Amino acid sequence: MKTDFRHAALVPPKGWNSWDGYGASVRENEVRRNAEYMSKHLKSSGWEYVVVDIQWYEPTADSSQYHDFYPLVMDRYSRLLPSEERFPSAANGKGFKPLADYIHSLGLKFGIHIMRGIPLQAVHRATPLKSTQKTARDIALNNICPWNTDMYGVNLAIPEGQDYYDCLMELYADWGVDFIKCDDIANSTLYRGAHKKEVAALRKAIDRSGRQMVLSLSPGPAPITNGAFFQQNANMWRITNDFWDQWPLLYEMFARCEQWAPISRPGNWPDCDMLPLGHIGIRSVEGPGGDRMTRFTKDEQKTMLALWCLMQSPLIIGSELPDLDDWTLSLITNSDLLAMNNEITEKYQLYRDDKLIVWQAESPTYIYYGLFNVSNRPLQLSIEQLQKFGVRDKGFDIFKQESIAKQGQRIESHDVLLIKEAL
Repeated sequence: MKTDFRHAALVPPKGWNSWDGYGASVRENEVRRNAEYMSKHLKSSGWEYVVVDIQWYEPTADSSQYHDFYPLVMDRYSRLLPSEERFPSAANGKGFKPLADYIHSLGLKFGIHIMRGIPLQAVHRATPLKSTQKTARDIALNNICPWNTDMYGVNLAIPEGQDYYDCLMELYADWGVDFIKCDDIANSTLYRGAHKKEVAALRKAIDRSGRQMVLSLSPGPAPITNGAFFQQNANMWRITNDFWDQWPLLYEMFARCEQWAPISRPGNWPDCDMLPLGHIGIRSVEGPGGDRMTRFTKDEQKTMLALWCLMQSPLIIGSELPDLDDWTLSLITNSDLLAMNNEITEKYQLYRDDKLIVWQAESPTYIYYGLFNVSNRPLQLSIEQLQKFGVRDKGFDIFKQESIAKQGQRIESHDVLLIKEAL
């Protein structure tokens, strides 16, 4: 009996991705170091995915800026392979299997980033495809990614196009991949929605591989009109462009979350993008740029985590995990916060004005309220105002880990009061 692909992500996936820290340049020792930290400090809280982001097949990648048209590592069937210079265990054609085996030995799951399509260099050289007389050139479409030169699109009007994606997923299944982040595919307005065919081809190929893999689609903003289509084909999809540690981006996310919240359900999670917490930008020049600790204040970090969890977004950390301080570690292992992210069954924006945004969510056992001060000054809420939103005097403050006082509440600028109450 065929397994429903949604079973791969019955709760929002939680893990680490190399992009925010290392851009396109992460190396094997860095992946292993972060995985070891996750296994020791985060696995017991439900964090499990370790994802190698873009350009793992590019030997000279050294930041988040791409080296256009640089020769990539590729096998005889037009499939990209890890660069041995950066991933030594991939030598002798082993690919990512040794690294995946190590991640699995830590009790974690392994993921990779891929670009939509077939390598440009394979098309130009007309290199072979597996199990067919056709070449890469025969299945290519000239809908190249506008920000990365590595790939052509794949023509799904001929069977060899699907065969190529099947061959890719067969290889990744052999490596032991558990998570596929496919880029240049979710926001397809440039090509009038043509990328839907490649999304469907990926879905079919993963199902045929025989291995359960989470399918994540990027970049955003994905169009809400494709919501039902994404539900039918992917486990998560980006609702925003790259998200960085800047308050205006976080403020804009409230509107996106309100729009997408009704679409999320077990196995299908609209994705608010990575969490720029802790030490980021080590070799990345994106966003605000530079090697830095997150520019979000502690209050803004709480707001970000509260919104992501109320929205039931996947939680993917972008920082160098061994550099996390105790405060940040306590934030991302808060059991009440993570239980809310996993267990709520209904969520929506309840109220909004220019100072206060209120969200409400319910699980089988709790009702939650997130009261966000989006203004630049502290906000004092009276008991009467709290009661107007349904908050009673028996609530529990998830971040302070204490019962809320039977009095009005002060919320600092860009901070959140996150409350749970037993039903």
